Amino acid sequence: MVRMANENSGWGYTRIRGALGVLGIFVGRSTIQRVLADHGIEPAPERGEHTRWSTFLRAHWGAIAATDFFSVEVLTLSGLVRHFVLFVIDLKSRRVEIAGIVQQPHDAWMKQVARNLTDVVGGFLRGKWKLIHDRDPLFSAGFRTTLGSDVATIKLPVKSPNLNAYAERFVLSIKSECLNHVVPLGEAHLRVLVTEFVTHYHLERSHQGLANALIVQRAATANDNGRVQRRKRIGGMLSFYHRAAA
Repeated sequence: MVRMANENSGWGYTRIRGALGVLGIFVGRSTIQRVLADHGIEPAPERGEHTRWSTFLRAHWGAIAATDFFSVEVLTLSGLVRHFVLFVIDLKSRRVEIAGIVQQPHDAWMKQVARNLTDVVGGFLRGKWKLIHDRDPLFSAGFRTTLGSDVATIKLPVKSPNLNAYAERFVLSIKSECLNHVVPLGEAHLRVLVTEFVTHYHLERSHQGLANALIVQRAATANDNGRVQRRKRIGGMLSFYHRAAA
């Protein structure tokens, strides 16, 4: 009954009792009320007013994306300079778009990013209805307005990185597997590193959240006995193993 209440916010005690009866479990309303109260579950009217975050994500699966920044120290002739990388991730497919790399993000730059993301030809947010972001002031009213009426933004509460877990996981991946092991020698080098990792991320890296599958599936190799070959990126930091074609 606890599971039923959690998965169906509008179900009251009588509805849960009926569903249990179908399963051959017969309990009274007062018993259901007591058990749910013991688990901290509110009655249906109060529960229905607060949609669980996981339920919200599932309801918008395929039409929701998230965006965030991460920073990278780049070595230049004048010393270390911090650069900011803005990316967008499609939560269902885990596809990632690097929206821009810049030293000092500003409102005009963010508006141009919004125009690029919603471009009618190749915009990454085409077909998306929701965009999750944190409370960084760069996600301004101007940025949200430039996205247009088709993409509604969702500003997350303060100090809630778990609500943007898919974006946070991508940041962990690109830093732990790549950027933490390299000192980018200028912005051009940083762009090469990020591009190489994103290509590897899409084409060559298995993802636990996708049942260890690749984001972009490869055609099955006709030669099951072919020699195993290693595809190296960034000097061998990133590896992909595959069988040679017949």
